[in-house]
Amino acid sequence: MASVIFRDETATGRALEEFSLPGLPERISARELVRLRVREEVARYNAAPSPHFRGLVKPTGAKAEPNGYRMGAVRRLDWERQADAAEAAFARNGFLLLVGDRQIEDLAEEIDLTAGPVVSFVKLVPLVGG
Repeated sequence: MASVIFRDETATGRALEEFSLPGLPERISARELVRLRVREEVARYNAAPSPHFRGLVKPTGAKAEPNGYRMGAVRRLDWERQADAAEAAFARNGFLLLVGDRQIEDLAEEIDLTAGPVVSFVKLVPLVGG
């Protein structure tokens, strides 16, 4: 079994948030890895709901803030809906997925978690005006 550190980073490589998740298989698809990350962050939020959510993708009805999303009303999140949104965000280049120093370009790609325990997510911000 492998242990992975999920890390959110800026485009310059500065770490913003991170958490570890032990007990993962040694090989896993990028899709499964993204979905596991989202399931874990939603479970942590649902265990202690607050007006602020720090996750990979914006929940429906939330407002983006510098360090996450303002939820408006505190509510439970559906991890599957969030995971589907994360897959869609990846497909439209909403974030980069890096395993070690290698960029993952396809969610079907198999990842060897024993080779690099750090999985980085770099959210991309669209340029204004074009």
